[in-house]
Amino acid sequence: QMQLVESGGGLVLAGGSLRLSCVASSFSMEHYAIGWFRQGPGEEREELSCIDDNGNDASVYYADSVKGRFTVSRDNDKNTVFLEMNSLKPEDTAVYYCAAASAWGTSYDYWGQGTQVTVSS
Repeated sequence: QMQLVESGGGLVLAGGSLRLSCVASSFSMEHYAIGWFRQGPGEEREELSCIDDNGNDASVYYADSVKGRFTVSRDNDKNTVFLEMNSLKPEDTAVYYCAAASAWGTSYDYWGQGTQVTVSS
């Protein structure tokens, strides 16, 4: 069964940083576009970022809410995608998810269980 597992969440003070990891088990992420999402309490799920299957800088998306603060990258040798989060704000508090799509711009077929990020003021 194809699975994604997120890690790296936790409690951090406002202005701090965290790096989330998304690791695939039972399949290679190499040919998948990987997206990062979050969902805060009582909020809709928000797509934060997406990186295409070859990590081409020309095919990276960031939501306006995180642009300039978050950076997505991938290491296909480690079958891992990262989300570096800097200058964190209390409003970044949410459960963060990664998801895999077979191609850039298509629907996400596989989802992780999420990792909690809490930013205190």
